[in-house]
Amino acid sequence: MSDIFDVLWLSSSPALVRFDQPLLKYLSKYMRVAQWEYCVEKDEGSSIDEAVKLLNEFLTDKDEPVHLAGHGVGGVLALSFARRYPKKVRSLTLLAVAAQPANTWHTHYYVQREIFPISRQQVLANTVRSLFGKQPRHTIKKLMSALDKDLLQTPLSHSLFKLVNLPTGNVSMPMMVCGSQNDNVVDPSALQEWLKYLKTEDHLWQYPQGNHFFHYFYPQEVGEQLLSFWQRSYLESMLLNQYISPNLAK
Repeated sequence: MSDIFDVLWLSSSPALVRFDQPLLKYLSKYMRVAQWEYCVEKDEGSSIDEAVKLLNEFLTDKDEPVHLAGHGVGGVLALSFARRYPKKVRSLTLLAVAAQPANTWHTHYYVQREIFPISRQQVLANTVRSLFGKQPRHTIKKLMSALDKDLLQTPLSHSLFKLVNLPTGNVSMPMMVCGSQNDNVVDPSALQEWLKYLKTEDHLWQYPQGNHFFHYFYPQEVGEQLLSFWQRSYLESMLLNQYISPNLAK
């Protein structure tokens, strides 16, 4: 594989991939961006481990480490990959990913199904309002359909019978964690939990609004922050190499 991209954006669900497009379109004006999408057939098993394995195969021939990024479960996948294959990742950018990575919108959906005596459709309607804010009725129906499909496509193992957890902690490469102050899934308190894991070169950033899909509603504002982080990571890496190289030569 030739080095045809610098940033690799991970998507875990074809049903929600449309919400990444405005941000990727903005980023592609300034950097070489590629999108990797995890898709499985109906009869195939789906898991984070399987997704990480396939992603590693995709990056086998990549000459240089990449800036890895993702939103929601896509970010969870990026985090899992970065921990397992750190040499292949230049930096890690997580959008709407909690310090306990398994706490996604799917978790909130199943908790509601367990607690409240309401139907699947009612919970999906509630979830749409929580994730996207107030929307027209016809848009709510379309979003409910997308979330319904995402429940089947996600590589997480949540169900009505069991909610899973994933390892918490940091990664070795520079990391940026982004969120929205009015996100009801990864709320500000959940985002602040990352502070106990962040290194000096890491960055935590919140946008005032946009709910869970803030990168869809405010692609330029989010994109500017991501570009600044990647540029800063590059400069810090260059300075570190310049500092180390003369010492190695002594």
